[in-house]
Amino acid sequence: MNLIKIMTAAITLASTLPVAAAGEGTIIGKNQITLTGDRLTPEALWAMGRIGSVTVSPDGQLIVYTVSYYSVPQNKSHTVLYRMNADGSGNTLLTVSADNETEPSFSPDGGRIRFLSNASGSSQVWEMDTDGSNRRQLSRCPKDVEGYKFSPDGRQVILVHSVDTYTSIEKKYDDLPLASGMVITDLNYKHWDRYVTAIPHIFVATYVDGTIGEGKDILEGEPFECPMLPFGGSEQFNWSPDSRFIVYTCRKKTGRDYAISTDSDIFRYEVATGNTTNLCKPDSYHEPAIDPSRSMEQQAVNRQTEDCNAGYDTNPTYSPDGRYVAWLSMARNGYESDRTRLCVLDTETGSKTYVTESFESGVDGFSWGTDSRSLYFTGVWHARSMVYATDLKGTVRQLTSGDFDYGWVTATGEKRLLATRHSISAPDDIYALTLKRKGEAEVTRLTEENKYFQERLVMGEVKERWVTTSDGQKELCWVIYPPHFDPSKKYPALLYCEGGPQSPVSQFWSYRWNLQIMAANDYIIIAPNRRGLPGFGMEWLEEISGDYSGRCMLDLLEAIDDLCKEPYVDRDRLGCVGASFGGYSVYYLAGHHDKRFKCFIAHDGIFNTQQQYYETEEMWFPNWDMGAAPWRKGISASPVAAEQVNDGQKVNPFTTSPHLYVDRWDTPILCIHGEKDYRILSSQGQSAFSAAIMRGIPAELLLYPDENHWVLQPQNGVLWQRTFFRWLDRWLKK
Repeated sequence: MNLIKIMTAAITLASTLPVAAAGEGTIIGKNQITLTGDRLTPEALWAMGRIGSVTVSPDGQLIVYTVSYYSVPQNKSHTVLYRMNADGSGNTLLTVSADNETEPSFSPDGGRIRFLSNASGSSQVWEMDTDGSNRRQLSRCPKDVEGYKFSPDGRQVILVHSVDTYTSIEKKYDDLPLASGMVITDLNYKHWDRYVTAIPHIFVATYVDGTIGEGKDILEGEPFECPMLPFGGSEQFNWSPDSRFIVYTCRKKTGRDYAISTDSDIFRYEVATGNTTNLCKPDSYHEPAIDPSRSMEQQAVNRQTEDCNAGYDTNPTYSPDGRYVAWLSMARNGYESDRTRLCVLDTETGSKTYVTESFESGVDGFSWGTDSRSLYFTGVWHARSMVYATDLKGTVRQLTSGDFDYGWVTATGEKRLLATRHSISAPDDIYALTLKRKGEAEVTRLTEENKYFQERLVMGEVKERWVTTSDGQKELCWVIYPPHFDPSKKYPALLYCEGGPQSPVSQFWSYRWNLQIMAANDYIIIAPNRRGLPGFGMEWLEEISGDYSGRCMLDLLEAIDDLCKEPYVDRDRLGCVGASFGGYSVYYLAGHHDKRFKCFIAHDGIFNTQQQYYETEEMWFPNWDMGAAPWRKGISASPVAAEQVNDGQKVNPFTTSPHLYVDRWDTPILCIHGEKDYRILSSQGQSAFSAAIMRGIPAELLLYPDENHWVLQPQNGVLWQRTFFRWLDRWLKK
């Protein structure tokens, strides 16, 4: 198919809702673009609806969920609310204005739906009847409400507001309000994509006669955040069933201490007295400081005791009967990709039990069962994220199977769960799971949000492929074939390099790094679960720590070499693409690929590991992943010779940084980076681009002044796809 036609397909909104008085501008609703063929395009990808949060009425009979729609011409999005019956019938759009409506929840009696809306000019709490009528505003706070949660008795509500902080950036002089300069006094002055001048706090407010009162800051005077930045939300705090307590997540550290530690804890706040208790650590426990000059082996000492959780502890939730509190827990401080276990605290005895120890991978999300003795969770194993059940004794049972990823799960009854599910070939929809006494749950699809596209677009076949590595291990790879694949032809192929560096290559669906849109452009893609990815046991997961250039890079090369054994793969037309650690992989392989590839694409990748140590904002990451600080004696030694690297031996990432092998670069490269990316600064991508140009290698730089580690704006997203495929076609389709 002509790529220019794909790129310039007209976007026709088949259903544009009328403008309601409460909102301004054209409502962005369900999009049905005019398709020029049966292949996925950037325009079709951005026209799809994206299911977000889901909530269930107390009696389990109604479901409300959000969908976000995007307009490329308007370059913005609109989030709306839908309601349906528990069996998927009666699906109704509730939002009737151009205002965003998010974070739905039900009143305790199930008769009203609460939500956040910007209809009043700021984000406030609203409610309406379950049919969408009788909308009214409940909060009139001077600041935006960024999250909320009503108490079970309906008399109180937790509100999230931002408060000013001056722990790392000094307060401006009162007479210089327009000064743009910042006096920085400590680390954690920047995080993800913003400078840290405000942090979220949780407030407790009364709710009387339909009005939310003024809230009390339960972290007043504390320079700590809840929810935790940059991605924490309302899942990080919850009420006890009797409305007496609030449990919340917090990392009570600032500045350098915050930047080098992942040690967040679970705190219990008693509403009546204001007393706060750390549920993770006894009062006498003091976490020893991390010294980045120590070796990784020293840092890896497990500080966990019977009463201490030294790493991330997040997302606390009471059991329905109020006896237990469960949360996600990591054992080791400074290791953000440690295995996430499900910890259960018995509030009567004070004992803690880890109830997922028999599951050799991490827990991604969980929900209590209605009996308060069972829990349901999602986790990845062998490149698929499934739903599991466990009891308080730690007996784990798998409830689902298939080539899918379940992304969220909650119990809605004694034998019924609700979940979202996607795959490499389909975006999220909502499913009901009916539990059986033995065996797997019965799965029923409740929504068909993108039915229009799924009925008209042909997705490429996805196959599991196990590759035997040179050290005798088995590596699971996904291979995605072009639509209408013809094995008698020869196709160009792409090696997809995953980021993280410890994120799974599971059955993921992405609106940028979408493997099906690559296949739709007549490329065969191999996506390996190389060393360092979860779902294959802890030894496989942790082999990447302190060793970016060893086995994990060999795994990538051996995967593409194995695919090239197939007669339909043109080994003279191979490309290599990836983002974040995948971008690092591209930059590294550019100097070590032995002329396998004809072009590279690196997005937000690390080009200079030594500079990355000083530039990134979450310092625990390089301390753990790169072994120690680069100034530690013996670390900044001479670079390892290129011919000595790929022997599978562990070598410190500072001595095998991609920038040290630019003299071996010989292949065209496209570098992409966002200037608001504070995880990996744009100087990395710009430096790689400059290096290629100075070497006389064909190169381009796609630079976004207003994007972070991701590309979030619709027109920027389409530009990303067009630039991506134009570059590949230039070098692989001659």
